[in-house]
Amino acid sequence: MAIADKRLQRREIITKAVCGKGRKFSTITHTVTPPHHPTSILGAWIINHQYEAVKSGDGIEVIGSYDINIWYSYNKNSQTDVAKETISYVELVSLSYVDPKHRSSTEEVTADATQEPNCVEATIGSKGTSVIIRVEREFAVEMVAETKVCVVVDPSGTDDEGKDVGFGLGDDGDFEDLDSDLLEDDL
Repeated sequence: MAIADKRLQRREIITKAVCGKGRKFSTITHTVTPPHHPTSILGAWIINHQYEAVKSGDGIEVIGSYDINIWYSYNKNSQTDVAKETISYVELVSLSYVDPKHRSSTEEVTADATQEPNCVEATIGSKGTSVIIRVEREFAVEMVAETKVCVVVDPSGTDDEGKDVGFGLGDDGDFEDLDSDLLEDDL
């Protein structure tokens, strides 16, 4: 069936589709000042990460927060404590692809933390009173909206109209020789 065939017709279908995508990796530095002057850093974690996505101009803002917990020693390594601080952030992720013909009134945005905020380095500041934390994080965002899709329609139909099409997966014994022990359980 040739596209140039005059019997073929074109239809426009309005559907929801991914109309914009973006990704952003970032490294951020935070300074936390514990109640005691730290002697050494024993551990640093990021917990309780929460975020949401909102449309903002030509991109998507990821608005969120997380808690930084720093386990440190003080008093010449004779005592330990945990310093806690909640960090709020706004990360603007540009859309590297945008369908220009989408209906902006139907936009829905989502964000996925492809790399949760993670402490990659914790050091004592130069004055010895604070801890400098380096955090990495990455987000992938999508914008779903209504858009038009063009399809070609053959008004004469197809030869298999009204027939049950089995796609060759019927009772022809193709699966009899499979070893069931080799199949994965989580499919």
